[in-house]
Amino acid sequence: MNRLTIAIVLFCISGLALTGQSASSDTSVYLITCAPGNEIYSIYGHSALRVVIPSSGTDLVYNWGVFDFRTKNFAWKFARGRLNYMLGVYPYDMFLRDYMLERRSVISQRVNIEKEDLDMLMALLNNNLRPENIFYRYDFLYDNCATRIRDLFEKVYSSRLIYPPDERKDIPTFREKIAEYQRYYPWLNAGIDFLLGTPVDKKAFFRDRMFLPEDLQKNLSKAVVSRNRLMIPLLGAPEVILEFDSHQVMPSALTSPFLVLSLLFVVILVLSAKLNRTLLNYADILIFSVFSILSLLMIFFSFFTDHEQTKWNLNLIWSNPIVPFCLASLVLNKNWSYLFRMVSWLSVIFITVALILPGRINMALIPVVMIMALRSAARAGMLPGIFSIDENGRV
Repeated sequence: MNRLTIAIVLFCISGLALTGQSASSDTSVYLITCAPGNEIYSIYGHSALRVVIPSSGTDLVYNWGVFDFRTKNFAWKFARGRLNYMLGVYPYDMFLRDYMLERRSVISQRVNIEKEDLDMLMALLNNNLRPENIFYRYDFLYDNCATRIRDLFEKVYSSRLIYPPDERKDIPTFREKIAEYQRYYPWLNAGIDFLLGTPVDKKAFFRDRMFLPEDLQKNLSKAVVSRNRLMIPLLGAPEVILEFDSHQVMPSALTSPFLVLSLLFVVILVLSAKLNRTLLNYADILIFSVFSILSLLMIFFSFFTDHEQTKWNLNLIWSNPIVPFCLASLVLNKNWSYLFRMVSWLSVIFITVALILPGRINMALIPVVMIMALRSAARAGMLPGIFSIDENGRV
């Protein structure tokens, strides 16, 4: 957000925190759903609440997706899962202008809410604006701009809010739901899949899927509120506020990670049979430097961050702490073949696991692991013929 926007947000928040926003007979609340954008942080869409009080001229958006790129150590905090998001409140026209500039569609749905429930909703919003409550630790699956709205409605209506039975027979996992929004960015999808651990392989049931804004909108549209023995839809019919054609296109299969990395494996396979030992040493230093970076990333996200979704990662089988020591062996010209043997076998185990557990491991990683297995096995003297290092320095 730019400085002017941040200043206006803080001004609105400070005013509301001091006075509070109360409901009146003409108060209306709307669920706002924004289409995915083109930036990495916006490809999953966005949700917010709009509160309109014509008698007081109030037309504000309550937005739980506010963060500031100028936060000290922003990238480091984001990487470690320690970046605080906040509830931002600012004029609806300002909110809408941002999405107009980004050419992102926006739909609005009125919340069917009575005065008593509306009073509770406003009390919860005012409480959320208190200095001790306004910031929260963002969690992509369980605490974000969409889940905050779902949880707010559940607090207001309690057991009177009724979700229908899940119509889907093939319940998707969190990983599969995330991948739906990354299909236009296959390299990004492969990278994120590499970092995500087994927690995202849990089934995402009806309520769980509302961590995504578009699923929040679809699922809340099916929810009803029990009121005087009647079942009232929680949301009214959707109204299109902004409509733009999606400019997202599926990339060519020729540039898919699996194909490109498979070709890279073939190239390295051929070079393994053709290069002399000196050139192959330099090539292996380069290859294991890349693998060591991936290994350090895997270790960092698995053990040194607060991201629960990156724990218990199956990619640790091949991208493990042994790999940097293999690089050290090459740089220091040490014959630590037992390390390469371990890495080679672990790579084979990983490929086997990937075939046994399809969907949990991105197939684009398979040719990468095959490169690891090939060069590790060659370094350990496990391959016969042209791929083994002999006493004459040929491979």
